[in-house]
Amino acid sequence: MIKTVIIEDEINGLNNLKNMLREHCPGVEVIGAAQSLEEAESLFKLTTPDLAFLDISLPDGLIFQLLNRIRPVHFEIIFVTAYQKYAIKACEYSSIGYVMKPIDPDQLKEAVARVDLRRKPETDKRLELFNAYQKNPNAFNKLGISALDGIYFVHITDIVRCEAEDNYTHIFLKEGKKITASKTIKAFEDMLTPFNFYRVHKSHVINLNYMHKFVKGDGGYLIMDDNIQIEVSRRRRAAFMEQIKRYQEGMAL
Repeated sequence: MIKTVIIEDEINGLNNLKNMLREHCPGVEVIGAAQSLEEAESLFKLTTPDLAFLDISLPDGLIFQLLNRIRPVHFEIIFVTAYQKYAIKACEYSSIGYVMKPIDPDQLKEAVARVDLRRKPETDKRLELFNAYQKNPNAFNKLGISALDGIYFVHITDIVRCEAEDNYTHIFLKEGKKITASKTIKAFEDMLTPFNFYRVHKSHVINLNYMHKFVKGDGGYLIMDDNIQIEVSRRRRAAFMEQIKRYQEGMAL
């Protein structure tokens, strides 16, 4: 059983989450709840959860104030939040789980399924990435990748390419290392596109900085710096050539 606590100021929201966990996540046991930062701090002194569902905004402050006070954080966290663009993006980049209000059962089950008690949660490192993105998304340069064997923290500039395999994504780094992540390639496309990455094929997202050559013709393909050949799909080719043009113009500035 995954022992969990819930920090949520709205009693209806608190009871709803309890009921949804009981119905949809039978492997989760709720061992405590709180409705404010003060109550939550007392709760964490008395309990040792594996997982905490945390509402970001509480009557007496933001949940991050509490997390900073109780560090190091040795449990997994799942943020429960209304739609907040930067908070959700920060969760994605730092590999922190989240569910949005109103809570969807499938999203809840997916978030809980990612909790793996066999591995070290690395919550403090993930919170550092979360805070870094929140403070300055334009200067953000590191990514938390939840993989099959743990959580990796990599510099975005070290990622050469991403390759899809079913619902998993293989991340290839410049030193030759491969990380298999438990997210779809679409998720990585959304995260990495602002950092000079481009999806050239349904199975491939590349870092434009590691292109070596584009071979034209009906079977057009890329040769990367590591000599790997990657097909550029026919339907994406025109848009890709426009992206290459903008990339070259940017390099010339």
